[in-house]
Amino acid sequence: MSAKGDMLAGKWYNANFDIELINERTLIKDYCLQYNNLPMRDLIHRRETLREILPNVEVEQVEVLSPFMVDYGYNVYMGAGCFLNHNVYLMDCAKIHFGKKCFIGPSCGFYTAIHPLEVDRRNEGYEMAKPIMIGDNVWIGANVIVLPGVTIGSNSVIGAGAVVTKDIPANVLAFGNPCKVIRQI
Repeated sequence: MSAKGDMLAGKWYNANFDIELINERTLIKDYCLQYNNLPMRDLIHRRETLREILPNVEVEQVEVLSPFMVDYGYNVYMGAGCFLNHNVYLMDCAKIHFGKKCFIGPSCGFYTAIHPLEVDRRNEGYEMAKPIMIGDNVWIGANVIVLPGVTIGSNSVIGAGAVVTKDIPANVLAFGNPCKVIRQI
C-alpha cells in the first residue's frame, strides 16, 4: 500500500519523505496562501479558492476567516453554519469532522498526527493519524488544542486555552489543561 493509503487507513506511514504526500501538501499550502491573501470582500474568489482547499465542504454554507491552514483539505468535513475564526489550523492527516453550527475561536489547532516515541522511527519520518469528531452546535474558545482521536459531543462548550486530550461528552462545559468536564449545560 502507498503512504497515502496507509495514512488514510490509520496505519504508520512515512509523512516526511513520501513524494505524493509532499506534493499534495505543497499544492494545498499554495491554495491556502492564495486564500489568505485574498481580500475579505472578494467573496467569489475566496469561495472558489476555499472550494479547492476543502472539496468535501459546501463552502457557501460556512465561514472561514483568514489566515487559515490545512495539510490536505480533503479530510475536512463541515456542516452548514460552521464558523472558523482567524488563524485556525487543521492538521487533517485523518478526518476532521465538524457538525452543524460549530463556532471555532481564533488560533485553534486540530491535530490528527501521532509521532513515534522512538527517536529512530520519528527521524525516519513516520507518523499515524487518528480522526477528530466534533458534534453539532459545539463552541470552542480561542487557543484550544484538540489532539488525535478526540470526539467532542454536540452542544458542548470548550473554554479558551484548553488542551483536549480525551473525549468530551455532549452538553457540557469543559476547559483546562488537560481539558476536563466542569459541569452539565
